[in-house]
Amino acid sequence: MTESAKTHVILLSCGSFNPITKGHVHMFEKARESLHQSGRYIVIGGIISPVHDSYGKPGLVSSKHRLTMCQLAVQSSDWIRVDPWECYQDTWQTTCSVLEHHRDLMKRVTGCILSNINTPSSTPVINQLSQPQPQTQTTPMYQNHGNMNHKPTAIKLWGKISENLGKICCVRPHIDHFTFVDENANLGTALRYEEIELRILLLCGSDLLESFCIPGLWKDNDMEVIVGDFGIVVVPRDGADTERIMNHSAILRKYKDNIIVVKDAGTHPMSVVSSTKSRLALQHGDGHVVDYLYQPVIDYILQSQLYIKASG
Repeated sequence: MTESAKTHVILLSCGSFNPITKGHVHMFEKARESLHQSGRYIVIGGIISPVHDSYGKPGLVSSKHRLTMCQLAVQSSDWIRVDPWECYQDTWQTTCSVLEHHRDLMKRVTGCILSNINTPSSTPVINQLSQPQPQTQTTPMYQNHGNMNHKPTAIKLWGKISENLGKICCVRPHIDHFTFVDENANLGTALRYEEIELRILLLCGSDLLESFCIPGLWKDNDMEVIVGDFGIVVVPRDGADTERIMNHSAILRKYKDNIIVVKDAGTHPMSVVSSTKSRLALQHGDGHVVDYLYQPVIDYILQSQLYIKASG
C-alpha cells in the first residue's frame, strides 16, 4: 500500500496526567509502532489533552502545572504535542467533546475531509491562543505547485499542521507539495485534488476501555460517537483481557472493528506505570520515582512542591 493510500492518523489521549509518566508517552510510541507495522496506517501526530481543573478528581493539581509537566515530558518528541484547549474551557469537557473539537480544528487548519465522520459537529472552535488573522490569499490554496511524486514525511506533514494549530484562525496554512480536499470549496472540473484519509483516534489504556462496561458511567450516545465515529487504539495494562472487556459491552461489540488493540504493549514495564504509583513514590521519597517519571518532570515537581503531601 502506498503512503498516500494509507490512513493518516492523529492519536489523541485524554486524561488527568497528574503527573504524566513515562508510561503515558510509551503508550504513544507503542501505538504508533503497532499501527505502522499493520501496513494500513501512518501516524502523523500525537496530542496530549489534560483534563479541566473542574474534573474534581482528588489530588488533581492545577492545569498550569499539569500542562507544564506534559510539555517537559515530550519536549524532545518531534511528533507528540500538548494541547491546552480542554484546560482553557469554562468547565470540564467530555471525551466526546474533545474529540469533536480536534476534528473540527483539523478541518479548519488543513481543509481536509476527515474520514469515518457521518455528520458535521456543532462543536465551535474557540480562539484561545491568538486573534483571527484576515484572509489575504485569493488564489486557490491547495493546488499542488510541486512534483506530485515528492511526498512529505509524516513528521514534516505534522510539523506543518501543528505549528498552525494554536493559531485557530480563518487562514489555512499553505502546505507545499501536498493537496487536500476541502469539503466546502467549489472544486469545479478544472482542478485536480489529492484526497488523503485522515482520522483522529482516541488512544487509551485498557482501564478506560473497561470503564465503558460500567453501567451509567458513560452516555450511550457519547460511546457511539467515540467508538463508532472516531475509533480507539487500546494499549493493554497489567495483562488485561481486552477481548473479554469488549464482549461485556454491546456498543464495543457493535464497533469491534473500530477498536485497535496493541498486542505486545504489556511486555514493556512502562505499560503498567500509573500516576498514582508516581505520586506515592514522591510522597515516600522512593528513589524508584526515576523509573516512572522523566527527570525534567521530577525537577519541576520538586521545585513546585507538588504531590509531597499525601492527597488523592
